[in-house]
Amino acid sequence: MRKKIILGILLIGLIFFGIYLYNLGERPDREYPSFPLHPEKKAATVHDSIPLQDVVLAGNNWDGVITIFDPNTFKIIKKVSAMPDREERFEEIYSGLKRSLASGFIREYIGEGNDQLVDDMFTSNDGRYIYASRPSFADVVAIDVNSGEIFWRTSVEGLRADHSAISPDGKIFLVSASTARKVHAIDVSTGEIIGSFESGDQPHENIYSEDGKKIYHASIGKVFFASPNLDFLKGDRWFQIVDANTYEVIRRVDMKQKLEEAGFDWIDRAIRPMAITKDEKFAYLQISLFHGFFEYDIENDKITRKLDLPIPKTNKSLSLGGHLLNSGHHGISLSGDDKTICVAGTMDGYIAIVDRETFKYSTIKLSDDPKEAKPYWATSSKDGKKAYISISGLDKISVLDYATGKVVAEVPVGNHPQRVRNGQLRLK
Repeated sequence: MRKKIILGILLIGLIFFGIYLYNLGERPDREYPSFPLHPEKKAATVHDSIPLQDVVLAGNNWDGVITIFDPNTFKIIKKVSAMPDREERFEEIYSGLKRSLASGFIREYIGEGNDQLVDDMFTSNDGRYIYASRPSFADVVAIDVNSGEIFWRTSVEGLRADHSAISPDGKIFLVSASTARKVHAIDVSTGEIIGSFESGDQPHENIYSEDGKKIYHASIGKVFFASPNLDFLKGDRWFQIVDANTYEVIRRVDMKQKLEEAGFDWIDRAIRPMAITKDEKFAYLQISLFHGFFEYDIENDKITRKLDLPIPKTNKSLSLGGHLLNSGHHGISLSGDDKTICVAGTMDGYIAIVDRETFKYSTIKLSDDPKEAKPYWATSSKDGKKAYISISGLDKISVLDYATGKVVAEVPVGNHPQRVRNGQLRLK
């Protein structure tokens, strides 16, 4: 009798699990913004006499739209779909079991119930294209900014594309292939993968050195586990310095070891966003589940300082599992003179402005409920005088003036803005 009860419970459990998997792999019924294509305006028709225009790009991850705005007036210039091929891509995803389940997992556990449709993007040297990584589609595309068409498309290894970078000469687009433990280097003229380097679990942030000779990279591990008791399931989480010509790893660091050597015991080792000084002597690292950042002396390979930023009263009881994908804070940038640090206080609903020398700081509250605003990224302006912070929960970009420490403008963009990048475009 007891055996029958156990078998009955297992059978019921399997049925419910089957229903769960079926629903996970189903395509959601959702509409996305659409923009007309203009093949008559394709890149070949855009003459060099049309001047390059400074722009700011905001990638709206949950609706697949790139918002382009003016860095001086902060007015929206144009919106471009990052997925004019979405029907073809969704059909490709949901026609196979493995891809549909993987896409469903990305949607439910990483995208908070939303497909991830544009993560990172950069403009081409000639101002005719935007290169964009698309997580749920596991690819990178070159989008003709005037026609709206896709010029080339490159699939990454594995099931998800993530953070990216572009070389200072504009010739190589790096993209983290999240589930493949590697970063691809793509020739932007052809879309061909010409190199790659090994990473840890869930490769994440990529930053080129000022001279383009090195790449600073970090992997974050499996961020759907938060408990220290399950740390062994998160996998390898490393900080790496990579030769940008050979793609050989020059240095690989377990940052938890460096934290412990400096007397800073912390429960995780994964580096989230980071900011690096122009002389490349120091890096400012946001670590998983930490509300603040650490200063890392790159030359001497050691952690030198820590800054704990404030946790609002309503967040004092926030559990580790209540953090969004292990993020305490997710977004950090340095002013052009390297004197001021801007922090996106993701779980705490504020922007922090920090004096780099003294670590004295002030904060700007974004929402009454700390978890509503969800600031998710910070990028300094081209002239280094301002910071652009994506306020993903409120669908806007806040523009911070480093000198005054005040928000001087807000730009309404699209659904869940994440990465913000500077660029130049020729708009016909």
